[in-house]
Amino acid sequence: MRIAITGASGFVGQQVVPHLLDRGIELVLIGRNQERFGSHIPDNCEFADYSDLASALKSADAVLHLAVVNSDAELSLEEFRKVNVELLKTIVLAMRESAVRHLIYPATIHSMEGRTSNYAISKIEAENYLADEVADLEVTLLNLPAVYGDNCYAGNLSILFRVPPQLRPFAFDLIASLRPTVHSGLVAKTIAATVNSGVSDEIFVSDRQMKNRTYCAGSRLMDLLFCVTVLGLFWWLLILIWIAVKLTSPGPALFIQERIGKCGHPFFCYKFRTMHAGTPTAGTHEISAARVTKIGQVLRKLKLDELPQIWNILLNQMSLVGPRPCLPIQKDLINERNSLNVLDAKCGITGLAQINGNDMSEPRRLARLDAKYLALRTLPLDIKILLRTFLGAGLTDRVK
Repeated sequence: MRIAITGASGFVGQQVVPHLLDRGIELVLIGRNQERFGSHIPDNCEFADYSDLASALKSADAVLHLAVVNSDAELSLEEFRKVNVELLKTIVLAMRESAVRHLIYPATIHSMEGRTSNYAISKIEAENYLADEVADLEVTLLNLPAVYGDNCYAGNLSILFRVPPQLRPFAFDLIASLRPTVHSGLVAKTIAATVNSGVSDEIFVSDRQMKNRTYCAGSRLMDLLFCVTVLGLFWWLLILIWIAVKLTSPGPALFIQERIGKCGHPFFCYKFRTMHAGTPTAGTHEISAARVTKIGQVLRKLKLDELPQIWNILLNQMSLVGPRPCLPIQKDLINERNSLNVLDAKCGITGLAQINGNDMSEPRRLARLDAKYLALRTLPLDIKILLRTFLGAGLTDRVK
């Protein structure tokens, strides 16, 4: 594998290049001045400047375009455009001349809608250019949060250098629980896999909080506080709903159904019954609205049918926020989630997809939104999703 990299003298390039070399990948580093690379770049990399890009790109399997003017630069809009837009167009033209088909373009992990900084404007223009005018190339949008290396930090993470080394891991976990981060080794692994597979898509890459002790503790604390609040203050509501369901239609008040949880393990999910007894086991979007009881319509609209899932939360089978658990028979969704490693995380009562009105009728779209959530998730994002859920955002699982 051979990858040409622009902007490799920047912080991300300095951190990613050694990991790519460790994977046996040949690298061509493209820059304006070789001296700017200094001692950060190993001697076994080729160097080329921008004067003859087509020649530099020949025999490359892909181009990783890291050259960018960052948001902290105090420049005019035209100066931002010169690098963030015009240089990108130059790279694309050279790729066409040298028959290199795959471009990996790091994009911002957060939406820039509503942002008016010169940096944001230039990045939006660049991404629009790739979407509208580069259909002949395979473009991978690599959405990255704050990148760090082994005890190497930049940008907002550089504050960690002020923390004593012994306390740095705990400080890092605290910061990372508030905003997404990604280790440079994972970035390199994703780049190599992307080039190898030829994926032309949008990819979100982050540590996903899988080993963040602060995030895991904070998330679990929110789960338990919610359960205690419901049981302590709203136990009477649970009883009233149970009685209402029993009196308005024959059958049990609780609906217990097998679902797929973390790591693909099945578990029994608890809800108040909102459909007539004997309704076939299927995705909600496949069931007729006529199967929903009158009280069920109210419970589903107010999302009160989900309250018994506090038992699943107490058993640590679910969390308040996460991908919604699906049925074992929904193989397409399970396969899509498995391919995106969504099943690595606990499922939740609500999630990013749900507050945006997405249900299980489109497996690929839902799995991609679940993967996006896992890449973006932080304690503030989880709180925002919960608040939007309580305020009625999104839709309940839609029936036919």
